Amino acid sequence: MAGKQTAAARWGAEAALLPPVRAGGPMPWVIAIMIALTVIAAASGLSLRNAAHAASADLSGGLTVQIVHAAPAERDRQGLAAQRVLKQTPGVASVRLVPQGELDTLLEPWLGTRPGDGVEGLPIPALIDVALSGPATPARVESLRVALAAVAPAARVDAQAAWLAPVFGAIGALQWLAGGLIALLAVATAAAVLLAARNTLGTQRETIEIVHMLGGTDAQIARGVQRGVAVQAASGGVVGLALGIIGVFLLGRSFSALGSGLVASGGLHLTDWLMIALIPLAGVALAVLTARLTVLAALRRFL
Repeated sequence: MAGKQTAAARWGAEAALLPPVRAGGPMPWVIAIMIALTVIAAASGLSLRNAAHAASADLSGGLTVQIVHAAPAERDRQGLAAQRVLKQTPGVASVRLVPQGELDTLLEPWLGTRPGDGVEGLPIPALIDVALSGPATPARVESLRVALAAVAPAARVDAQAAWLAPVFGAIGALQWLAGGLIALLAVATAAAVLLAARNTLGTQRETIEIVHMLGGTDAQIARGVQRGVAVQAASGGVVGLALGIIGVFLLGRSFSALGSGLVASGGLHLTDWLMIALIPLAGVALAVLTARLTVLAALRRFL
């Protein structure tokens, strides 16, 4: 209890010794903008990570078998034969021969299905969805190709994850971009606080010299500047967090309207929101640390 009273008394003595130190009017708004942009960038990166993980988990054991043949009767025969072989193959969890009506629905936006659209003569392949009990490794895919070659020579076996490899590459690049943007925003925030702290020292130089003559130390002066920076950074952080969350919700509504399964799997979880909520605290800590180091370095130079 005595220790707490001593600390409080020392804090009050420092506050009485030093005049109110302000880091500059625009700084809270600058920090608010930086925090808002950081929240949006962090939410985007976390959402992309979630979407990539969900898609990778869903497609890790997925295979697609296409029976490409110009004669519909032979195509259907090979499709049924391939389906029978796959059902008897160890390690295959499920097999589904996609109905022709479903294929027509998938192709309708691009090719049309009405007479005269030109689709009658197109060799539309038979499609089989296969789910393995484990990952679709190249060795397992090749073994299935060999097993199907005898009964369905026109069969083509492809891992579903391979189709989305360019998408996963693009998602990874966007995640790196989000991380780089967060780093740049942190540097910009530190630079804004550094300039504000230097401006404070310039305008309060005479007062700081008097405080030194009265026995004030560099650490006490630095703590005075830290208090002003911490208050303004906290107010800017709260505003920035609110603006950033609003921006995240607006972006989420826009993307959810696309109706894509990959987009839907990129929702933010509770742990993601907790990480986002820590961004203003990290911004305040960065601002206070930057102010302290800037003030101490400047005082060593001109006092």
